[in-house]
Amino acid sequence: MLQNNPELRGKIGQLWNKFWSGGISNPLTAIEQITYLLFMKRLDELDLKRQSDAEFTGEKYTSKFEGVWVPPEYRTKLTGNETKLELIDIRAQDASKYGVEKRTLRWGEFERMQAEEMLQHVQSKVFPFLKDLNGAESNFTHHMKNAVFIIPKPALLVEAVKTIDEIFEIMEKDSQDHGQAFQDIQGDVYEMLLSEIATAGKNGQFRTPRHIIKLMADLVRPQLGHRIADPACGSGGFLLGAYQYIVTQLAIKAGSTNLMADEDGFVRTSVAAALTDKAQAILASSLWGYDIDATMVRLGLMNLMMHGIDEPHIDYKDTLSKSYLEEAEYDVVMANPPFTGSIDKGDLNENLSLSGTTKTELLFVENIYRLLKKGGTGCVIVPQGVLFGSGGAFKILRQRLVERCDLKAVITLPSGVFKPYAGVSTAILLFTKVWGPKDKVAQPATEQVWFYEMAADGYSLDDKRKKDQANPFGDLQDIITKYHDRNAATDTDRQAQHFMVPRAELEAEGYDLSPSRYKTDVFEEVSYDAPSVILDRLILAEVGDLGEADLAKVPGGIVRELLHLKGLVG
Repeated sequence: MLQNNPELRGKIGQLWNKFWSGGISNPLTAIEQITYLLFMKRLDELDLKRQSDAEFTGEKYTSKFEGVWVPPEYRTKLTGNETKLELIDIRAQDASKYGVEKRTLRWGEFERMQAEEMLQHVQSKVFPFLKDLNGAESNFTHHMKNAVFIIPKPALLVEAVKTIDEIFEIMEKDSQDHGQAFQDIQGDVYEMLLSEIATAGKNGQFRTPRHIIKLMADLVRPQLGHRIADPACGSGGFLLGAYQYIVTQLAIKAGSTNLMADEDGFVRTSVAAALTDKAQAILASSLWGYDIDATMVRLGLMNLMMHGIDEPHIDYKDTLSKSYLEEAEYDVVMANPPFTGSIDKGDLNENLSLSGTTKTELLFVENIYRLLKKGGTGCVIVPQGVLFGSGGAFKILRQRLVERCDLKAVITLPSGVFKPYAGVSTAILLFTKVWGPKDKVAQPATEQVWFYEMAADGYSLDDKRKKDQANPFGDLQDIITKYHDRNAATDTDRQAQHFMVPRAELEAEGYDLSPSRYKTDVFEEVSYDAPSVILDRLILAEVGDLGEADLAKVPGGIVRELLHLKGLVG
């Protein structure tokens, strides 16, 4: 959508420039502050819409901005066996001292204030209210505890509020003109903001392009009721990808006919209107993410909340550490874990059995295997070195994937997919857990592995990553179709872009998972002109069409050398 709306892209660019010129030059800090403002705006818009819908249907709805909000510091806990929080009775005290009328915390209220008053109001009242939004015990409130609102200048806040209003107007118009759900457009805007994090790539972490996430979701096909996790979730892209896939499939089953393919050929929606309350509750409780960066945890929480998930389960946790003990908990794990090279061996979870290595690209794959229930499916991005590395831990991991899992597919990606953040060559591993870590393997689980060498993903493979208008889907849709139609009896052409390889051949090659190891090279016969003909062409280019007598008079230089060569070759 954003690729086709230059006005919206321009406004988002303006917003970035305002923060840069306003003194907030760190992109990660800027996006955090922008996210808080977007969240405030969206909260007001959603509340007004729900109020309107409730009035229309006659249902009861209590506005988030109804009544009085008492800041946490003015609340006291009851003593004795009581555990619930009791608010100070502000009616019996000075209301202006302890309580804040919630209606004054609306975006539509404070945006009309003068600059100095607005900044003071947002800093001291609106932002603390936002942090406390889901109640003192909520996961969101817990992770927002250390969040700070650091927009330093009243003028910057006024300009940012104005620009966000303009962005929402454009989104509303785009929604009406093109029939796309407003919530999806808002998600696109947030994804674009996330894509601007120029610090991505630090510590091996970088944002996974959304079309690659969609590809992986279409390969895995998560279902309602599945427990889905990402042990290195960043801004929550894979959790959102699984959520959108499930919601879309449910919408299609419910008879939705207004869903259209996006610029990458995927049909997606974030709008869960077709879901029953029970289905929505099941789905909301199915998504679990962990990350070791507190800022990314907050961004991930708000990313999912802005896509309609009210209380996401994203937590601050190092899933490779001794403190993380989950095992065999999830039906689906989708991830693009960081490739940092190594971690602190002293804090490494003892249940990870790849002894002698601290390479995260190996440990995360093993961890994903452990997190999966038997019959659960993992889909993970790894550097291509994992496919062929000669170290002992590399070989053990690949053997485990082949023997204890049904290794379904290895899809290599072109090196430009993660530009401009990184030029590393990567691959997608897709596998289903069959045997547990302590099970005796009666029979290796993998029979055939499907290989596909992606050549294009629908975008240029340089730093600009512009949409390829001639081939907008690249190999994305072909991969999905060919994978789900794969057949060991017919996918035998080793000269093709995709083919299957039996386990016995993998074993014979030391479990090497590089497609090039099994692919048959195609040699094209090329015919060349005789050397004398080539030399005549070179001489003609130098001196023109001269007769032999005139050529014999040429005293020296390159022409004389060419004539000498011609004499040698006959």
